[in-house]
Amino acid sequence: MRKILTLAAGLSLALGAINWVGDAAAATAMRCSHQLPPNHHIAKVIDRWAAEIETLSDGEIDVQVFGANSLTGAKENATAVAKGDIDCAFSINPQWGKTLPLMNVTLGPFAVSSLEALQKWDGSKAANFLEEQLMTKGVKNVVWLFTTRSTAITSNGKPLIAPDDFKGVKIRGLGPIPDAGFVAMGAAPSAMSGSKVYQALSTGVIDAGLTDISAAVSRKYYEVQDHVTVLPLFSIYFHGYVNPAWYDGLSDKGKKAVDEAGRKAAVWAIEASEESAAGAPDELAAKGMKVHIATDEEIEALKAVMAPAFYKAFSEASGEDGKKLLDLLN
Repeated sequence: MRKILTLAAGLSLALGAINWVGDAAAATAMRCSHQLPPNHHIAKVIDRWAAEIETLSDGEIDVQVFGANSLTGAKENATAVAKGDIDCAFSINPQWGKTLPLMNVTLGPFAVSSLEALQKWDGSKAANFLEEQLMTKGVKNVVWLFTTRSTAITSNGKPLIAPDDFKGVKIRGLGPIPDAGFVAMGAAPSAMSGSKVYQALSTGVIDAGLTDISAAVSRKYYEVQDHVTVLPLFSIYFHGYVNPAWYDGLSDKGKKAVDEAGRKAAVWAIEASEESAAGAPDELAAKGMKVHIATDEEIEALKAVMAPAFYKAFSEASGEDGKKLLDLLN
């Protein structure tokens, strides 16, 4: 009798193993690339988003997240997804550059920096318009993750506060459109991904850093710079997108899981960004940086020079679509 029970138990285990292998084989892989280090607050939101997709799809989708440029480089992400080399990726809006200049709309100096504006973004007419435009570039947007509405401008020796302070300064840039404001102040922006800024600062390739306040902590700018000016210069978002053919191949349940997880993660990102930004200035000060919080008067002085230059560059690059998007945003 013992042998029969043992055989039955063994058969049960074997069948269970076969079913497990079958389920695992049936799961649709979702390989996602992003550039963030693992301790960045948005990297943690992406991990949570991935887990939510797996949960909501009941395991139909196996989300595999590759951070810190470990799967594809930041500049190659969009092309890799559009070609179907990978299924999913995240980019920050300025990385679209000349390919889709409309994505720079939230980088208008001091224009989109209220919490209310960010909370209303997902599902808004402006966001929907951008999603339509992204489809023309071969990717389907599935999640908006605002990473900051608080900018950190780091430097050595003295803070960068007034327009004249930027003259001749080699600063990390984001691209021709968002950099137009810095050029108007006499700075020399050099566009580069966030992962390259630390080395560029430490070797003197650039004099000043430009990032969200939380990334100044997670990327350890305090090791190579001693001053930071904190101001609501612009809002940067990471957005997640997938290959349209990959999405179309999902079951209705899988599509619903991706869509619902995206809506949830949009909220999580704002919450995480606000929490991270709130403590970042004190963390930088504790690491030895001298922190300056820009005053209203200082902000207005910067805006007077930067905003006209930005909107001129944005309008020239985006044409009638840019005008329509600004109208929707307003």
